[in-house]
Amino acid sequence: MWHEDGMSDETDANRPFLAAVAELLGTRGFTCDPELVEPWLTDWRGRYTGAALGLASPRNTQEASALVKLCAQHGVPIVAQGGNSGMSGGATPDQSGGALLLSLRRMDAIRALDTEGREIVCDAGVILQDLHEAAEAARLRFPLTLGGKGSATIGGLVSTNAGGTQVLRHGTMRAQVLGLEAVLADGSVYDSLTPLKKDNRGFDLKQMLIGSEGTLGIVTAANLRLLPETGGRLVIWAGLGSIAQARQLLLHAQAEAGDQLEGFEVIPAHSLAAVLDHLPAARAPLQGDHAWHALIELVADAGEEERLQPLAENLLARALDLGSIEDATIAASESQAEAFWLLRDSIAPAERAIGPAMQHDISVPVASMAEFVAEAIPQVEARFPGTSAVAFGHLGDGNVHFHVLAPTGAVRGEWERDQGKPISGFVHDLVTRWGGSISAEHGIGQVKVDELERLGDPVALAMMRAVKQALDPDGILNPGKLVRVAPANGNA
Repeated sequence: MWHEDGMSDETDANRPFLAAVAELLGTRGFTCDPELVEPWLTDWRGRYTGAALGLASPRNTQEASALVKLCAQHGVPIVAQGGNSGMSGGATPDQSGGALLLSLRRMDAIRALDTEGREIVCDAGVILQDLHEAAEAARLRFPLTLGGKGSATIGGLVSTNAGGTQVLRHGTMRAQVLGLEAVLADGSVYDSLTPLKKDNRGFDLKQMLIGSEGTLGIVTAANLRLLPETGGRLVIWAGLGSIAQARQLLLHAQAEAGDQLEGFEVIPAHSLAAVLDHLPAARAPLQGDHAWHALIELVADAGEEERLQPLAENLLARALDLGSIEDATIAASESQAEAFWLLRDSIAPAERAIGPAMQHDISVPVASMAEFVAEAIPQVEARFPGTSAVAFGHLGDGNVHFHVLAPTGAVRGEWERDQGKPISGFVHDLVTRWGGSISAEHGIGQVKVDELERLGDPVALAMMRAVKQALDPDGILNPGKLVRVAPANGNA
């Protein structure tokens, strides 16, 4: 219940704590106004809506540290949030209303850019697209991108070990991080921003924080590696008859292009049709019908741009001879290349517009992915009549987004609640039998925490719980996410 002063019953019981937060952060840094807090209480997919004592927005690491110390003193849980664009509900508080929502969005400074060392130090709230632009202005580039680059923040990308469309060549966010700064559960600041090529002083603690989803510490800054700008890129769209052909084409492209192969994405006909309906101005890259499509990006170093066109033409000619493709086109301009990528990046919102679905971010060994997709789709559709299963994404790194779309007429919310758990359980069982992971790049959050406990390796889970208990004994950092641990103070 909300009172006229903007306080809920839960906040009313925490007035001393909230007064201290307000004094620390000021009116720009803290609010209990329901209208200002409400937009940040629901996850991007709309599956989880929680409540919070208020929204705290520190402007720097010192304020974040002092804020966490206050939370620790008063036993107030903290849910850290960046762009709120996560896929697993990992940045959404529960419905108790007892947690503080900590936004890193005000911490958006780029602290330093070393062009010679090819490093950039930035606050956790820096938006990925802004980081790209800062690097480009220095004739460098940051080798990780994804569809939500206009809202995703660096802190969130680090905390979830995000992947994206360039993992094939450059690896996940973990591979981009040279150093980290984070606020721990007691408010102390862990600082490893200065990168060292060789450092054998025990555990690599920054790696432990990467992918921990805010359960071990709150990332406040990162030192990231940059690469030289590319001399050019060339984007190919190919039509395929099967996912097996996509696997053949991937192997062929890797053999022909080597390190010049930057990205390789697969898109089924259903997903392309959904995007074309969702984007009225969009056009299909190829004429005719194809069961599958591949989006391929080749890059060249500066001074070697002229090698791209003959490389692409030879690659496609050979692929046609091998029967790996049915048709293909090469983007004739940068705008057309962007249009091709827009089709790929629009799949998730296009399918969300169709109706309810259960989305699964899964991986299996790269060599097995095509076979897995070919076998899993009919198994799921047979087990759950009326559904349609689609798989798209990063075939080159063994990660696809495996979505199960609801039957026509299903009611959003009701269908996911009634059918979602058995569907996801079935998909995750299939993935586990194939030696894969139920979370390839989106994290566990709250959507998969039960499944991780059900299917995860007991030894690995025990190690994770031990680390959580050691670093956050009172369980105030993002409780209920990733791994469940009973806090030392006895409060759930």
